Amino acid sequence: MTSALPAFPSPTLLSALNSTPPSMLPRLLRPLTTIATTSIRPLTPLSRLTSLTRTMTTPAPNPLLAPTKLALIQLASTADKSSNLERAATFVKSAAQAGASIVVLPECFNSPYGCEHFPRYAEPIPRPGMPPASVSALASPSFRALSTLAAAAKVHLVAGSIPESVKIEGDTKYYNTCMVFSPAGELLATHRKIHLFDIDIPGKIKFRESDVLSPGHAPTLVDIPGVGKLGVAICYDIRFPELAMMAARRGAFAMVYPAAFNMTTGPLHWELLARARACDNQVYVAMCSPARNEEGEGYVAWGETMVVDPSGVVVEKLAGEEGTVLVELVPERVKEVRAGIPVTTQRRWDVYADVSRVPPMEEPKE
Repeated sequence: MTSALPAFPSPTLLSALNSTPPSMLPRLLRPLTTIATTSIRPLTPLSRLTSLTRTMTTPAPNPLLAPTKLALIQLASTADKSSNLERAATFVKSAAQAGASIVVLPECFNSPYGCEHFPRYAEPIPRPGMPPASVSALASPSFRALSTLAAAAKVHLVAGSIPESVKIEGDTKYYNTCMVFSPAGELLATHRKIHLFDIDIPGKIKFRESDVLSPGHAPTLVDIPGVGKLGVAICYDIRFPELAMMAARRGAFAMVYPAAFNMTTGPLHWELLARARACDNQVYVAMCSPARNEEGEGYVAWGETMVVDPSGVVVEKLAGEEGTVLVELVPERVKEVRAGIPVTTQRRWDVYADVSRVPPMEEPKE
C-alpha cells in the first residue's frame, strides 16, 4: 500500500495565510524558508554515484607482491654513538644472514633519548638520492655508517631514527628523522616525525619533544621493488590513525614504526595501537623499540618489539631484552583477511572523507 502525499500548500496553511496581516507574513514564512534551505540536500549527480559505487565495490590489488622476511632489531643503546652504530651493524648483518630482506632499527638508536641529548647527537642528513661518498663522514657519521651497512648486508634498511640538524639562516632546527636505504646503500627516503611527543600524565611522566625538535610535514611511503610499498612513521605518529589510513589506501602492505614508548604508555597502549592500526587497515604493522634498561638513568623504553598481522594478531614479539624479531610477511595472509572481512570494498566515501585523497605534502626546501 502507498499513502497519498499531503496537499501543499495545505488548507490549514492557506487559511492561516489568508487571515494574516501582510506585515506579519515574513515572520510566518521565515521558519518555512529555514526548513527549505537547511533540510533539503541536493541530489548527488549520477556520475558521482557511479564513481562512489565503483570505489566501494572494486577490490584493490593485493599490496604485498611477494613473500618477504622482515627483521626488527631491539637494541640497547648507550651514550657512545660509535658503539651504538657498531652494535647495530652486528645485529643487521646477522638478520640478513637469517634471510631478512628488510631490517628495522629502533627510534633514536644511536643516542640516549631525551631533549637534552638531541642537539649533542644531531647530524645533518642529505637529501635522498645524493651519493653517499659526497657526504662528510665527519659531519654525518651515522648516515655514512648506515649507508655502508645497508650495502654490505644487501638489505633495505629502515634505520630507526636519529636526531637531525638543519642550519637555516644562521639558526639550527632539529628533527627526529628516519632514513631508509636501498640494498645498494642509496638513501631512498627520510621521514621526519610528524607528531611530536608532548604529554603530561600527572605523577607518571612529562615529556615535551617540541621544546627542542621541530615537526615533519610529509607522510612517507617507500617502494620496495618486487615486494610493494612500505609506510614509515615514528613512535607518537601511531596515535594518529590518518597516517596509516593514507598509506594503506595508497597501496602499502605494512606500516613500520621505530618507536620508544615508556614504562607508562607502553603497558597502556603499545600493543593496543599496533593491533588497531593493523586491524583498521588490514596491513602488517611493525613496532621496533629500543631494549628496556631499568638500571640506567633517564628515559626507559618499554621494549616489546613486535609484528602484527593484517587481522590484528601478534605474530611474534620480544619482552624487554635485546634481540631480533624475524617474521615472513606473506601475500596469502593479506588476501585471506581482506576476503573474509572485506572492509576495503565497503567504505562509504559518500558519507565520510577519504584521507588518502589529500594531496601528498613534501618537506619544505631548506
